[in-house]
Amino acid sequence: MTTERESRFVGPRRGQLIFALVFLTLSVLLLALIGEQTTWVKKTKLFAQPRFWPAISLGGMVLLGGLHLYRLPWRRVSRYDLKEARHWGQSLEYGLWFMAYVFLVPLVGYLPVTLVFVPLLARRMGYRSRLMLWVSLGFALSVVVLFKGLLSVKIPGALLYEYLPGTLRSFFILYL
Repeated sequence: MTTERESRFVGPRRGQLIFALVFLTLSVLLLALIGEQTTWVKKTKLFAQPRFWPAISLGGMVLLGGLHLYRLPWRRVSRYDLKEARHWGQSLEYGLWFMAYVFLVPLVGYLPVTLVFVPLLARRMGYRSRLMLWVSLGFALSVVVLFKGLLSVKIPGALLYEYLPGTLRSFFILYL
């Protein structure tokens, strides 16, 4: 049975409790680590201290996050909260794809990793036809040509390139 306070709550209910808990936990963690991440400089004015403004902002985050949690009219996680949290987690998947890409480029090389990741991401997004596979491969190849060839973006050579013979190794490092 809902209380009067719950029925008068304005806004969507789903995910509020999980968001408040996660936000408050991260804010407290960051505030606890502020001594290791910033310094207090002697003979410097209070407002010019490197630790002052981050401490003010993190203190505000802890205070307001705590107030948000305190003012919530419910204290139980429902299935709708978990469904909302699952939606939030799905967006983290693409961050993991990006981190894997960034990790593999220095090991395998810019061209091979791009030629593998772009079609995989296209497939993950739902483009499963042969035409879209070829379009994604063409796009990946054009991105590599644009960045390495035309714009001359300096991307470090891969560790895999070290095993190639001298002239071929130089070509792969410069152009692939």
